[in-house]
Amino acid sequence: MSARSEARRRRRVLRLLRTALVCLIALAVALLFSIVPYRSFLSAAQIAARGEGEMRLHFLSVGQGDCTIVEFPGGDVLVVDAGDGSFEANNAIVSYIKGLNVRSLSLLATHADIDHYGGFSELLRVFQADKFYLPVLSSPTSAYQGLLAAIVREGCETQTLTRYDVIGDATGAYVVCISPHGVDETDSNAASTMLYMSYAGVNILLSADADAAREKSILSELQLAEDILDSGIYRVRPDETHILKVAHHGAAGSSDADWLAFLSPEAAIVSCGAGNGYHHPAGEAMARLAGLGTQIYRTDELGNIMLTVRGGSYTITYA
Repeated sequence: MSARSEARRRRRVLRLLRTALVCLIALAVALLFSIVPYRSFLSAAQIAARGEGEMRLHFLSVGQGDCTIVEFPGGDVLVVDAGDGSFEANNAIVSYIKGLNVRSLSLLATHADIDHYGGFSELLRVFQADKFYLPVLSSPTSAYQGLLAAIVREGCETQTLTRYDVIGDATGAYVVCISPHGVDETDSNAASTMLYMSYAGVNILLSADADAAREKSILSELQLAEDILDSGIYRVRPDETHILKVAHHGAAGSSDADWLAFLSPEAAIVSCGAGNGYHHPAGEAMARLAGLGTQIYRTDELGNIMLTVRGGSYTITYA
């Protein structure tokens, strides 16, 4: 064999070896990420530490979707909805949770619309969740069935939330489900899990995607008896709401005038995406709130919004 032929043979062998090495590295990386999700390596968001005795709610800017993270005073964390599952939203939520001092993590989907549950499968991959609170209505979509499969795969305990169910905290903070009434609901938005929260004399209402008909129905019940939504020792008084998480991203078909007047919230949080195709929030819904003197905070304008409750008062900040 000539020297030239030998050199060509060696070059071919080296190319084959390099190709094999690249393939082995790619395979190793793929195997690694199948075991350890790559979002586990995301850096943690820079968030100031929660003060002693504080409860915080973080309303994340995740585009046209919802994600509210509740930090109880004892360090337990409850994630209420998880955005639409987009690349950007998943990165933002994972990074944010990593920036909190989480003692125990629970997840809660208010209903089976993908802009509310889309990111939960990834959260189950990245974090160890102790419990998953499910909505009363399921969904036939492959994405939602994938979420249910992920819950089973991770061995996460589940509970379907209906009226009077309570998520309590040893510090005295509590969350009461005030709607839906039962598991026989048929409309996804109307059956959204509405949550009333209370801590240190400050009350918050998370409305999910409830529509005006559901708001009117609850209002008619409350007019019969002010304690009709109480759950055992847990007091529920929507007319004493300080902060309202506005229903359905501020859609015109929610935030009924009589309901808002009954709540008379001091502050309202709207979760919506900038320039969204639904034109949320609707001008008429915002006008109804503004007419009550309610201070409005929008994620499409302000980014992440943080509510801090301590000692009977609250502050709202944003970034």
